[in-house]
Amino acid sequence: QVHLVESGGGLVQAGESLRLSCVGSGNIFGPSSMAWYRQILGKQRERVAIISYDGVAAYADSVKGRFTISRDNPKNTSYLQMNSLKTEDTGVYYCWAWILQSRTSYWGQGTQVTVSS
Repeated sequence: QVHLVESGGGLVQAGESLRLSCVGSGNIFGPSSMAWYRQILGKQRERVAIISYDGVAAYADSVKGRFTISRDNPKNTSYLQMNSLKTEDTGVYYCWAWILQSRTSYWGQGTQVTVSS
């Protein structure tokens, strides 16, 4: 079993920044993909960014140039640096990991991000 715990959400004004963290624990992590999703009110959950074990990243068009995903493999941690936040970025952000060894995916509990105008 793998547990993912997010932190770093909060209330900010438009144009400001936040950094989300996701720490994984439990069974050996090993090679994995990690990602950040968000659930905006009234919309389907969407993937914001994903990063492979060797650091190759991809982003949703809506956040390209503003968000940066990174990871620290020895710490089983991923980060989402969010700059130039917009009100439409408001939502619950979830950490996701897919573990190659077990071919199983896991979700964190989510952290609320609120961007005010």
